Amino acid sequence: MKSGDELPPLTIPITRTLIVAGAIASRDYQDVHHDAELAREKGSPDIFMNILTTNGLVGRYITDHFGPSAVLRRVAIRLGAPNYPGDTMTLTGTVTEVDGDTAQVRVVGANGIGHHVTGTVTVTVTVTVTVPEGAGTDLPRAVATAVPEGAGTEETGS
Repeated sequence: MKSGDELPPLTIPITRTLIVAGAIASRDYQDVHHDAELAREKGSPDIFMNILTTNGLVGRYITDHFGPSAVLRRVAIRLGAPNYPGDTMTLTGTVTEVDGDTAQVRVVGANGIGHHVTGTVTVTVTVTVTVPEGAGTDLPRAVATAVPEGAGTEETGS
């Protein structure tokens, strides 16, 4: 990973089920996230996604890209245009800074009415080299079998 790298976009259909399930999962029982009639009474055209669901989707976007060894260190997001049912949000990201195994990624989630979410995510990606049993000090072979930390065989040495 290097500064300037762009992550492939992730398109997420915004369904009524996603909005309600995200609110329930995050224990956000505000009526604007599950009751269309009460949301309209409060000035919204429909129910809308809560920030905790958006935060989870941003985290998923980053970890799906960087893999199972990715650890989110900081997520700083700001909401803009609401995510309403029937719309689609497309997440995009750009690596803005890299320091060793840690990167900062600028994330934007856009829907049909504007930017739903903007922010930055700091992620650490660690990769360990595992040496297959019997490989000894065969470094080229060990490097060729590098896998994310926690995956594959246990580290052994001679």
